[in-house]
Amino acid sequence: MGELPGNRDEAPRLGGAVSSGGPAALNAERLALAVDLLREAVYQSRAKQAAGSSVSLGAAQGAAGNCGLGTHAAIEQALSPKGRELAARLWPTPLTQEAAQRAEALIETWVVRQDALDRKRNHFLRDFRTANGFDRTRYSPEQLASFETGLAKVNAEEDQRRLEAARELSAP
Repeated sequence: MGELPGNRDEAPRLGGAVSSGGPAALNAERLALAVDLLREAVYQSRAKQAAGSSVSLGAAQGAAGNCGLGTHAAIEQALSPKGRELAARLWPTPLTQEAAQRAEALIETWVVRQDALDRKRNHFLRDFRTANGFDRTRYSPEQLASFETGLAKVNAEEDQRRLEAARELSAP
């Protein structure tokens, strides 16, 4: 991640994440910034992963277990401009080297976890569609309920894990 405030001589600054709503509002704002930063890190890494996957897609096209995400998570070390903006707002004062390394490790860990959760979702969809067909308009009410419940469960787990990671990332 190499571009977190305090991890470079000149980190971008946007005035910080100061809120006039008191500590609870500031904590909620920091949590929202951390969630957005985690999402942005995943987007950046996915762009790298997609480029790598498209190069090797021909060989892996028929590979068992290929869910369109390649063979593993790709970690993009550089933050996008939006990622740098979010980081500067989340950490308006420079981080110590130790804190920057901790943040980088948390972000990288999240990218890998997000990849695993996306694979879990893709495998659920693949398995369900293999068993029940691709046309949702032909699903029985029971099949549709099972589909929606299963997908909601995977999505809820992702949301919960992202929130946990964001809490840890936004902790002082």
